[in-house]
Amino acid sequence: MRTQVLYPIFKKTSFFRNRALRIAVFLLISAVCLLPSALAQTGGLKGKVRTNGGQVIPNARVTVRRDGKDLTSSKADANGLFRIEGLESGNYNLVVDADGYTSGILYNVEVKKKKVRDLGERLILSIDQGTLVIVKGSVFFREGSSVTGAKVEIEKVDSDGSTKKLATALTNISGEFTFRQPEGRGKYRITAKFNGVSGSKMVEVDNAAIYRLAISLDLSRIDK
Repeated sequence: MRTQVLYPIFKKTSFFRNRALRIAVFLLISAVCLLPSALAQTGGLKGKVRTNGGQVIPNARVTVRRDGKDLTSSKADANGLFRIEGLESGNYNLVVDADGYTSGILYNVEVKKKKVRDLGERLILSIDQGTLVIVKGSVFFREGSSVTGAKVEIEKVDSDGSTKKLATALTNISGEFTFRQPEGRGKYRITAKFNGVSGSKMVEVDNAAIYRLAISLDLSRIDK
């Protein structure tokens, strides 16, 4: 009578389990080794997001888009700087967004492999007028003609009557001026001065909108 040798099942299972583990480790090591090589064949972009006036825009979102699809994005730091890597060579569109600003798009930005292209300060956003209190006005002489070069000052008036100077400007050739302030309720005093003569107007605002006013100085054009 033949004797049949039975091997414990756990030995066979252990063998295959160890083999599977070795394969998994090998694949992981291979992927890690290939990663630098793959990245070396790609390129990237970097730059700064700013306003028309040159002020940096922190936390702006820069999204890389190709063929209508968003591929990746990066958030600008406190200095408006961003960096995106791992892009295949080719042309991309960059979409830039930030709270309080209108969105911007930079078209056909070329990326070359093994290079991180510096866009410098080409990403420029404009302030969204819909999120601001805009005070527009004009300054006139006694006769009604415009005052060019008048100094205009805007102050915020608190509930206790105290004031805080916010900004100053000069009227243009048409006697006009513009101030932009953050959205919110408040009271402002606008004062215009020219040749020692001044005039003021109060403006109360409720929300983001354009507020217009006119200031007439007790000064004749011939006296200037």
